[in-house]
Amino acid sequence: MMSNTIFKKIDWILILLSAFLLIIGLMAIYSATFATHGSEYFSRQLIIATIGFIGMLMMAFIPFRWLQRMSFLFYFVSLILLFLIFLIGTKGYGAERWIVLAGIKLQPAELAKIATIMAVAAYVADYNVNVNRFRHFIVVAILVFLPMLLIARQPDLGTSLVFLALFIPLLYWAGLNWFALFILVAPVITLIVSFNFYAFLVWMIVVSAILFLSGRKPVILASIFAFHIAVGLFTPVMWNQLRPYQQKRLLTFANPESDPHGAGYQIIQSKVAIGSGGLWGKGYLNGTQTQLKFLPAQHTDFIFSVIGEEWGFTGVLLILGLLLLLLLYLLHLAVQVRSTFASLTLVGIATVLFFHIFVNIGMTVGLAPVTGLPLPFISYGGSFLAVTLLMMGLAHNFSANRYQR
Repeated sequence: MMSNTIFKKIDWILILLSAFLLIIGLMAIYSATFATHGSEYFSRQLIIATIGFIGMLMMAFIPFRWLQRMSFLFYFVSLILLFLIFLIGTKGYGAERWIVLAGIKLQPAELAKIATIMAVAAYVADYNVNVNRFRHFIVVAILVFLPMLLIARQPDLGTSLVFLALFIPLLYWAGLNWFALFILVAPVITLIVSFNFYAFLVWMIVVSAILFLSGRKPVILASIFAFHIAVGLFTPVMWNQLRPYQQKRLLTFANPESDPHGAGYQIIQSKVAIGSGGLWGKGYLNGTQTQLKFLPAQHTDFIFSVIGEEWGFTGVLLILGLLLLLLLYLLHLAVQVRSTFASLTLVGIATVLFFHIFVNIGMTVGLAPVTGLPLPFISYGGSFLAVTLLMMGLAHNFSANRYQR
């Protein structure tokens, strides 16, 4: 009887998707590193993957309510760790992003992602929140943007953007109305189009039409329109606040050939590697770009290029298919579960994974700036892999307790 109960708690779809992706990631890491480091990186990733996968299985048996009650404590611990970065942080790539506790190297920004999702979900679920009320909206905004600002200050622009990406989906799932969503999303578009006068002009016409059709009070509409004009005018100021290497990444994203031996080198080599893979690839451990080390960070940020070269278009489709199935299944669970806390957390998890997938694969093919965001399950990195499996463990728990409120 006990064995039947345990068997029913296991979500085999979630387990199998995670296992397949982990195996592919381990194979890609071994190929990307064995020529220079032997099995060192592979062994480290294998240990974390094994421990994390076992933890993912075990999380289905943790009391569901306990997870919800511990959300705020987890959030405050993650904030403390982010503050500690500035006191005892380890520098890497020009930023203080790691701390060492009890001999273990941690990246607090990764923990802060899931901690923030859980805190927002717990707040909305525990306090009968209506995010269309200003005071409730502000609390959610503080919960999301406080860790985001601390991470941006490290500086780690790529990871901080994950929190910005989280904000809208969480609010939408919590019930924010369409006009408020427009008010939040529109300034981001204004910021992007501000670099071109004609694009900015057309967008301002679109904004004006939407504001007019909304039927809100003229003073509110005038204030919103004025804010968009201000965003357009201050875009150059915000651009100058970026670090030189961040500006260079954005500029070479648009035209990597402008600096083929500098900031554009990674993008160019990545596109060459993926393109040379053809339909079936060059074969496992046989990629020339990979094995001759033409591509920097090929076991972390550019691991997708390794797969594209050695596994070809077929391997790329396999990875994309598994990742898509995982995202769709997480959203399916978000609709199925009865708990508001579980549903919001699942949407947040799906958003984080989607943003990482979109940006990471996008930058390897030249469709997104190089931001240093790893590919879930695939890229080398202990902190990110551990947090990814923690997120899957939470999803596993919610699946096992989907009928609890």
